[in-house]
Amino acid sequence: MKKDLLKGAEHGIPIALGYLSVSFGFGIMAVRAGITPAQATAISLTNLTSAGQAAGIDVIASAGTLIEMALVQLTINLRYALMSLSLSQKLDKSKFTLLKRLIASYGITDEIFAVCSAQTQPLTPSYMYGMIAIAVLGWVGGTVLGAVAGTVLPESVTNAMGIVLYGMFIAIFIPPVRKHKSVLFTVAAAAGLSILFRYVFTGVSFGFAIIICAVIASAAAALLFPVDEAAEKEAAE
Repeated sequence: MKKDLLKGAEHGIPIALGYLSVSFGFGIMAVRAGITPAQATAISLTNLTSAGQAAGIDVIASAGTLIEMALVQLTINLRYALMSLSLSQKLDKSKFTLLKRLIASYGITDEIFAVCSAQTQPLTPSYMYGMIAIAVLGWVGGTVLGAVAGTVLPESVTNAMGIVLYGMFIAIFIPPVRKHKSVLFTVAAAAGLSILFRYVFTGVSFGFAIIICAVIASAAAALLFPVDEAAEKEAAE
């Protein structure tokens, strides 16, 4: 148990270090939107989703409705449900009770999912708890530092640091864009639609614009670039 906990914590250190810099940008972004450092910290502690939190701050800043917020978070974070379903096949069933599964589900992020999926041994609660605890510490710690810095640093500096979060998003999709036309199309379509909503269809609120762009772009990509299941199965074998 202790061995698995320490192993998970060790594997979580690189994730925490990455989160530290990215969440620093989120903390600054939150303060610039009128959120207090304490509120920004609470958001990071209870959500643990970079894209969801960034979009949520924009919805709050634009005085969006609760329904709008809920739909935005559902659209952005639906992937976590799919990740959880995938990881459920790698769990040590003899050690994971329903309560332990619910606790572990709190920390399913893109990075934690990737590290857990790469493990050859069944995942234990202690391993996942160790990794999640360290990763959360990095994410929340970076938010605190960024939020506090946003209240004391000059505006010119905070404006520059505010792009850190967006830099992470760019770094995430650039590699697959180079390899897959479907990803390139989806990103370009979503960006094009976003520009239209920003400068043409200005009556649509920010939150609903995100939802519409995401749904239309992904649906169009699914229709134009269907997955060849036979080829994927052959490649896996």
